[in-house]
Formats: sequence, structure tokens, C-alpha cells
Amino acid sequence: MSDSGSHRSEDDGRWARLTVKQRACLDLLLERQTSKQIARRLDISKQAVDLRLTTARDVLGAANRDEAAIIYARLKQTYDRILYDPIILPQPRQLLPFASSNGELPAPVPLPDSRSMTDSPTGSSSPFRDFRRHDHARVRRVWIMATMLVGMALLILTGLAIAQALTRLISG
Repeated sequence: MSDSGSHRSEDDGRWARLTVKQRACLDLLLERQTSKQIARRLDISKQAVDLRLTTARDVLGAANRDEAAIIYARLKQTYDRILYDPIILPQPRQLLPFASSNGELPAPVPLPDSRSMTDSPTGSSSPFRDFRRHDHARVRRVWIMATMLVGMALLILTGLAIAQALTRLISG
């Protein structure tokens, strides 16, 4: 009996030592995301993700990423339970009936959930999905502007080269 109690307190300590940022990386690791994909989703560098996962792996006492994910999933089932007050739960969604031309009421249609509207309909995400955001970091804005400037310069130089080649071709 003392063995299970000490195991429980060891798990308590492991869970308590994991930071919120490490848990965020581990949650995405449970979704089988690579470090690069996790970095993109959390908008941090790949090195930061690797550091967080390595530190979390040490805290959990795991030998590799897979073992860390397994230990974290077990701990998450035990410690990451959402406690709620039933008084503040939202009311269930109401179905809206409407009368058809023949006077009969068709089967009610559920209202769309706001989460389903934000998901992409095809399930695939564009590599440029964040390009049009207006809250880019200063460094990213500089890179975007520099890339656009280089692209415009290449376009102009290509046009000039074509014009010169056509001029030579026509003149002689």
C-alpha cells in the first residue's frame, strides 16, 4: 500500500514540475506532431520546442520522446481533469423548426458550432495561412518586405533582359 502511495506522490511531483509551455509541447507531441510542426503551431523556434521536450523528458524520467508521450498521456488522464460548476454551464443549443410550403414541420436542423466554421473545409491548411495577418513580429515583417522587394527587383530585371534581347533581335 505504501508503494502505490509513493508512486502517486512521485506522479504528483512530476506533474507539478511540468511547466505550462512544456505541457503545450507535450500535448502536440501526443497528436504525433514533429518538432517543426509544434514550433509552427506555437509560433516559437524548433530549438525552443526541442529544449522544452528534452526538459520535460528529464522531468518525466523518460528515455526518449515516445516514452515521454506515454508517461505524459497517463499523467494527463489523472491530473488534467476539468473541474466545472454546473451552474455556469451554457444552455444546450435549441433547434429551430420551420414550416414548409405544405404546412408540415421538417426535422429540426442543429445550429452550426462556431468551432466548425473556423476549421478549413478541406482539412488541409495552406502554407500561407498566416501571411495576411496584421500582427506579425517586426522581424517577420522585415523579412516579408525584403522578400517582396527582391521579388520585384527580379521581375524588373527579367523584364529588362527580355526587352534587351528583343531589341537586339529586331535590330539586327
